[in-house]
Amino acid sequence: MSILICGHNGQVAQALRAQLAGLGELHVLGRDQLDLARPEALREPLRRLAPQLIINAAAHTAVDQAESEPDLAYAINADAPRVLAEEAVRLGAPLIHYSTDYVFDGEKALPYTEADRPNPLGVYGRSKLAGEQAIAAVDGEYLILRTSWVYSRHGRNFLLTMQRLLQEKPQLRVVDDQVGAPTWAGTIAASTRALVERWQAGQPGAWGTYHLTAQGQTSWFGFAQAIGEHLKAQGLPCAELLPIPSSQYPTPARRPLNSRLDCSRLAHEWDVHLPHWQQALIDCLK
Repeated sequence: MSILICGHNGQVAQALRAQLAGLGELHVLGRDQLDLARPEALREPLRRLAPQLIINAAAHTAVDQAESEPDLAYAINADAPRVLAEEAVRLGAPLIHYSTDYVFDGEKALPYTEADRPNPLGVYGRSKLAGEQAIAAVDGEYLILRTSWVYSRHGRNFLLTMQRLLQEKPQLRVVDDQVGAPTWAGTIAASTRALVERWQAGQPGAWGTYHLTAQGQTSWFGFAQAIGEHLKAQGLPCAELLPIPSSQYPTPARRPLNSRLDCSRLAHEWDVHLPHWQQALIDCLK
């Protein structure tokens, strides 16, 4: 089976390359071959390659930067997924697409379910929601997988930033009033493999939108504490951590205070179960 992975150097794309090995012929294409900033230019290479499964792991994820370049964010996060969905239908191929907790405003007291009404706070969230809506409107076979707080041992992410800063600084202030589930890219990739295997076996669940995050919850401060504990266990220096509210760390884009996603539908429909975020962090650091 021919599997196309859009995205080459991203955290999830790299994890997918490792996890999906053996399931088919993988084509992992980066910006030089599939430029999502030029959506209409995607059609020709997609038709030439003619994959049997398309996985879109590419996105404009610079949340603050998106506020100053909305056209680019919408091209990559909304227009390109529409084209991918249209070409997937033309090829008779399912589309797996990753979205985000940022489609919600974070005002809900409980974890968000797929039935909750999105209300993004910024350009990034609005562009990702527009991408979801565009895929759904094409009405092919698709999985939209909303995840949150993605990290890995590659690229730019909270884990790597904290590992560096905690060893460089004597004291570090970290936001403590935003709550969610840190989700390892390896967890996302392993879950995606389970979904693909169910589909390959002819036993897919319902197509549509699902939440896919690690189990449990913490704040960015709690995540930083966990990273610090692993540094200390290795005898490495670790800064003193101080919790602060979001108001003391202003950013161009507002963040949802509640990023918790209820993943029970994924378990029920596709029998995919996610690990606790603390165990996934241990697995990642190993």
